[in-house]
Amino acid sequence: MRYSSTHKQEVRDKLMASSRAIAKRGGFESTGVDALMGAIGMTGGAFYSHFPSKQALFEALISEEVDNSANMLAGNEDSPADHVARCLRGYLSSFHVENPDQGCALTALGPEIARAGPEVRRAVEASLKRTQKNWSDRIGDSDAAWALIAQCVGAVVLARAVESDKTRKELLAASRRFIDQAHALEHPCSTSPGHKKA
Repeated sequence: MRYSSTHKQEVRDKLMASSRAIAKRGGFESTGVDALMGAIGMTGGAFYSHFPSKQALFEALISEEVDNSANMLAGNEDSPADHVARCLRGYLSSFHVENPDQGCALTALGPEIARAGPEVRRAVEASLKRTQKNWSDRIGDSDAAWALIAQCVGAVVLARAVESDKTRKELLAASRRFIDQAHALEHPCSTSPGHKKA
């Protein structure tokens, strides 16, 4: 059977998308190559025509995911304040907690990133520094910017760790209120049309 010239790239893209969701839902290390390939309807042997190792796939996933995580935490440097506040409310939401496959890689894969090689950790560090600078420029406090990132990531990790939906919602709501009060993030939004407190 002859494949199109784009077949290999299409399979690689499917593998990346599927592996990203699998990893963020259930962990990357605990999922074998056969399961990763089986999720896209292929055999494990075909994996090595796309990546030299499972670790190489993890590195590729994280290099893409760090930008997604940064956007979820801070938008970009040109984002208006009300957009940034919405980003944080979305980050500290029940939807994010309940759908790790669609969320931040830091909250879903933090321990695996910490055990990964230097390439992965360098990519994550560079992204975190950009996010921290983005926040520092907005709120004028470098230490508070780091604390804000840690508060958000930690709150989602804890919200996923508890059993009670009531406790989960209390934890997320308290984190949103704390960040709004500490950094006056609610103020720019409160004057925008149609603004509602999350």
